Amino acid sequence: MAGSTPSAKAVSGPMFGPVAGQTYMDAVITPHRSLSERGFIILITVVTVANCCSAAVFVHMGATFVPIFLGIDIVAVLVAFGVSYGSARRVERVRITARDVVVTHETPQWSRVVWESPTAFTRVNHYKEENRTLGVTLALSGKQVPVAQALSPRERGEFAEALQNAISEARRERG
Repeated sequence: MAGSTPSAKAVSGPMFGPVAGQTYMDAVITPHRSLSERGFIILITVVTVANCCSAAVFVHMGATFVPIFLGIDIVAVLVAFGVSYGSARRVERVRITARDVVVTHETPQWSRVVWESPTAFTRVNHYKEENRTLGVTLALSGKQVPVAQALSPRERGEFAEALQNAISEARRERG
């Protein structure tokens, strides 16, 4: 994972080296959205044109209330995509230093720390089924927090390995 950026948008990967007090990992994980802004515009244009054509047919037949429901249909699609794109702005950031491991959830408006633990005692658990990594958690004293849930199983496995490597490097700095 150190050399490649997975498609689930781990924006900045682990950084390794011997410099004291450095950050060993600062990974930003964003949810993947398969429809780009251009794709959304094309989709909403097609839905709007189809609904307008349908509305014209129904108005010509005398069904004057049908266009109202077709308009509600367009509004519902817009709201659904608005919620989806809004949730895509929420990112998960995992930072590892020699001192601590910090997981935050961030949006452009706020940032909330969901996990903070000393690097020396933090464990990485990853749950596998066959060759797929189903989950990755950080654990300390019976408590745990899931991380990298937005990644695919393959990417989750790569992330778990990079996370474990970063924690190991950070522990070496502490001596």
